[in-house]
This record gives sequence, C-alpha cells and structure tokens, in this order.
Amino acid sequence: MAASPWLRWGPWLLLLLLAAPLASLWGSPAEEGGGGARAAEGGGGGRDAEPGGAQADEQQHHDSSYGTFASEFYDMRFLSEEGYPFPTAPPVDPFARIRVDDCGKTKGCFRYGKPGCNAETCDYFLSYRRIGTDIEFELSAQTDGWVAVGFSSDKKMGGDDVMACVHDDNGRVRIHHFYNVGQWAKEIQRNPARDEEGIFENNRVTCRFKRPVKVPRDETIVDLHLSWYYLFAWGPAIQGSITRHDIDSPPVSERVVSIYKYEDIFMPSAAYQTFSSPFCLLLIVALTFYLLMGTP
Repeated sequence: MAASPWLRWGPWLLLLLLAAPLASLWGSPAEEGGGGARAAEGGGGGRDAEPGGAQADEQQHHDSSYGTFASEFYDMRFLSEEGYPFPTAPPVDPFARIRVDDCGKTKGCFRYGKPGCNAETCDYFLSYRRIGTDIEFELSAQTDGWVAVGFSSDKKMGGDDVMACVHDDNGRVRIHHFYNVGQWAKEIQRNPARDEEGIFENNRVTCRFKRPVKVPRDETIVDLHLSWYYLFAWGPAIQGSITRHDIDSPPVSERVVSIYKYEDIFMPSAAYQTFSSPFCLLLIVALTFYLLMGTP
C-alpha cells in the first residue's frame, strides 16, 4: 500500500513553515547587500536600510536645528554690536515749542520785551486758551529761576492767586501754587495745576500746564471764568525756592482779562519805553522847537 502524500511531505512543509519567520527576521546576506546597495542608490532598500535612513534624517534635522540656533545667536550677540542695531523708537521732543502764530486767534497772548519778540525772545511771555473745562497756560521768561502769573482784583501785589514755574537744582521745572500775602509769596499745598510740563534751556524757563476754569470756593484759588488783572513776574531761585522778582515794577495787564476773549497784546520793556512815554515825547518836541527857534 502506497504511503500517504501527507506522511511523505508533511514534515518538510512543517519545517518550511517554521523556518519562514526566522528568515524574515534575519534576512539573507544577499538581501542585506542588495538593500545596502539600493539604499546607497536612493532606491527602496531592504528592511535594514530603513533604520539607517531614519538615523540619517534625524542627524540631518539635528544639524539643521543647531545651525539655525547658531545663526540666530550670532545675529543677536554680534551683529547688533557691529553696525546692525535693533530697531529703536524715533526720538521725541520732550517739550513742544510754543506757537505764537496762534496768538489772537486760538489763544490769548501777552508779550513783554522787544517789539516783535516771540516766546523764545521776549523778556516775558504768557498765553492762555480754553480746553473743555480747563485753561491751558504757557509761560516763558529769560531767567534761570522762575516765571509766574498772578490773578488779582487790582493792579497791586497782595491777596493774589499765583501760579509759578520753578526751575530747581536738579534741572527740572515744576509748577507751584502761591498766595501773595502783601509782598511775600506763600506756597499753598493745594495745587490746581494738572498736565504740567516744563523745560530749562538757553537760560530760559518755559512751562505749560492746565488749570480748571471753576474751582470750589477757596480764598487762595480764584475762578478763572471771572475777569482779573494779570500780574507778570519772573526772577531767580535758590534751591528750588523763589526769591524777589528781577524788576522793581513787574508789568501788569492794563485792564482785566477775560479768558473768553483772545487778544495778542504787546508791552514794551523799560529799554523800549524811553521814547514812547507822553512826557518824553513832549520833552523831545520842546527841545526841537527850542533848537529851531534859537535863543533870543
């Protein structure tokens, strides 16, 4: 009786089934070589070529990351110090210059000094304008100490509300509030000034600040919606404290000032008043007449 085919070929089939997984795990030398060759050529490659390719990709990614970091570090550390600075904000003027072409139009102005002077050349300059419920003041004077404006019910010093811009020893210009007691200015802690700014430049004190039009009733602070005489003064300061004004008779507005009326008023200083007073003009006319007629 012939042997069954299963008995004849079964063991061999079983052996092949067991050997196939081992062959797929180990691979053959030919496959390893072929895979290596194909990997070198950029073709599909064998199973052993895949870990090598992943390792190469990882190495390339590492090199690229390091190169990027090194480049950024070099740009940040060295190029910024060798002519490639980081962008910076443009310079800003710390104090906007006072405009005089608006005088008599959008703000009222007083000028004291040489005819035709402006905020940077007058002996004393003041401007005012309404901004909502505030009045903005601009003051400037040829001094290294202080410049002030007083609000008075008459043309005399005493019982006046005074705002002064004072240049201190640290180079700053601060706004102070005073109340005149006779010829003495007493500083008041309650200061109505806001949005203050100032500068000392070219031996000149210049400032700008706002003050409410109306304030709660206070003896030392007047309501600016009412009309007042304006007193103009300036002088030296010692350690941030004001001293006596520069001239014996500081200028005063000829009439009461209304904040609702913008005017551009010029007042010649003493140096330019010599030939403008009525007495001097009369004296010049008399002298001219005497010279023309001759002596008897």
